[in-house]
Amino acid sequence: MSTAENEKSVQTAQRKGSLLSFRPDIKVLDATLRDGGLCNDFRFTDEFAKALYKANVAAGVDYMEMGYKASKALFDPQKFGKYKFCDEEDLRAVVGENPSPMKLSVMADVGRTDFRKDIGPKKDSVVDMVRVACYVNEIPRAIEMIEYCAKQGYETCANLMAVSKAKEEEICAALDMLGNSPADVIYLVDSYGSLYPEQVAKLTLLYLEYGDKYKKSIGMHAHNNQQLAFGNTIEAASWGASYLDMTMNGIGRGAGNCSSELLLGFLKNPKFHLTPVLRFLTDYMLPLRAQGTVWGYDIPYLLTGRLNMHPSSAIAFLRAERSDYAEFYGELQDRD
Repeated sequence: MSTAENEKSVQTAQRKGSLLSFRPDIKVLDATLRDGGLCNDFRFTDEFAKALYKANVAAGVDYMEMGYKASKALFDPQKFGKYKFCDEEDLRAVVGENPSPMKLSVMADVGRTDFRKDIGPKKDSVVDMVRVACYVNEIPRAIEMIEYCAKQGYETCANLMAVSKAKEEEICAALDMLGNSPADVIYLVDSYGSLYPEQVAKLTLLYLEYGDKYKKSIGMHAHNNQQLAFGNTIEAASWGASYLDMTMNGIGRGAGNCSSELLLGFLKNPKFHLTPVLRFLTDYMLPLRAQGTVWGYDIPYLLTGRLNMHPSSAIAFLRAERSDYAEFYGELQDRD
């Protein structure tokens, strides 16, 4: 689809539902332990994880992401908490046999997961879904992982990262390849928090075109660099995206993600409940901030988001306790 055709499709497409209705196809996924783990090296206590699990179940959340399936040959277990690796015994210590209707997921990054060694058959695991994260140039390797995980019995997702940096023809080629894979869901990921709602609308409709063609669901994972994570998530949902990511109080790498309290407060499906989330925020997220874990919107993240850049420079800026925003903006523009 050309840019002109895509713009025309936005003009003629119909939004799905209204502010007063709910769509039963929408699934919400809590990524607190996974994306939030990037803020504290995944060093959440078992008490925190168990309370989060109970809060998500009580809130009617559809999926809870327990963390990454990272290779211990590449990442030193002494330097990270257990949710970087999601060993089966560690997951069962939190959820038992998971008697709840909520499903569990893990994320596996292309090139950072020894998937044949560390991801066993579904029948031996409490995990229900494996989400494979990759960049556009890594699609063949991602498909290899997706095919493996599907054969092991898992639901599978493809999280196509940093699409704001990709050309439209690259995105279309990637969607076509993923459409022919066993992936159940294909995610639009605003890795740098650089997209605006109009861009999200166009991309969502493009993803949905391939989703309809190949019978795939479409998901949205947003970052909050420009304070648009919630807005972009509900924008994608309004056009038909059905898998929506969120985290408690928006915790996540850099500027963080779409906040659970915002999304669950917005969705009109009566199965979702806000009160358990609010209690968890009081009992666990406020103490986490007080203990020194840092996340959320800040000026340096705005600047990297505006320039469609990875937030690593902003993270380094904040760690250096700098406040010379104008000079930092000039440095970023010189790199761009």
